[in-house]
Parts: sequence; structure tokens; C-alpha cells
Amino acid sequence: MEKLLLTKKAVDAISYKIIGAAIEVHKALGPGLLESVYQKCLAHELKQRNIGFAVGLSTPIIYKGETLNAELRCDIFVEDCIVIEIKAVEGLLPIHLAQCLTYMRMLQAPKGILLNFNCCNLFHEGQRTVVNDVYAELTP
Repeated sequence: MEKLLLTKKAVDAISYKIIGAAIEVHKALGPGLLESVYQKCLAHELKQRNIGFAVGLSTPIIYKGETLNAELRCDIFVEDCIVIEIKAVEGLLPIHLAQCLTYMRMLQAPKGILLNFNCCNLFHEGQRTVVNDVYAELTP
């Protein structure tokens, strides 16, 4: 798969496809399952749509100049630019957003999508898109 030129427009187009895939998974399964089930189904849906991704990507910690393996794993990292953090909880909390932002920082990803599959309407209630300084530095 050819790597896309990283622009805001390209990143936004990928996130649009991701949210569409997540909505498809949510329509098929509904709420009430484990995060791992949604992760596998979303990965399957992304593959069907020819979207490049890595599941459970090991995220190293750089602490005082040393790289440490702390067993942190990003749920899904799409096209080397978007972190997907999957939840199946009653409601998203600030700690969930912090977790997504941390993965974004460690992976130098410009965008993150926090998905909570334990809701009635994924588009309106169950997704939150976040950007950081890396996104701000991209060309339009």
C-alpha cells in the first residue's frame, strides 16, 4: 500500500473512513460486548476497506533518555498517523482522553479517535476525535 502524503486533508479523510467502519461494526454488534471483540471486528472492517493499520502496536516509553518496554499497546494505529483507542464503558472519562493523547504523543500521531462502543448511537455519543500539535503543523 502506498503511503499517503501527510496533510490535514489526508488525515481527516482517513479518520472519516475509520468512523464509518466503526459505525458499521456498531450497527452489526450493538453495545454490550468486550473491547477486544470490537477491536477484532473493527480491524476486520478496516482490512475490508483496504485501510492500513497495526493492532496492539507496542509503544515504547522513553524515560530519561532510555527506551523502556513498558508493555503499552495502542489498540489500533491506522496508516501511521491515527491512534484508535477502543472502550466499552458506561461513559468516556478524562482518563480515557488522556490515554489516547499519550499514545498520540508517543507515536507522534497527529490525530486520535476515542471510540466507546457501549452507547446507542456511536456517531453522536460514542466517538471523540482529538488532535495535537503534530496535526497543527501539517499542511492543509
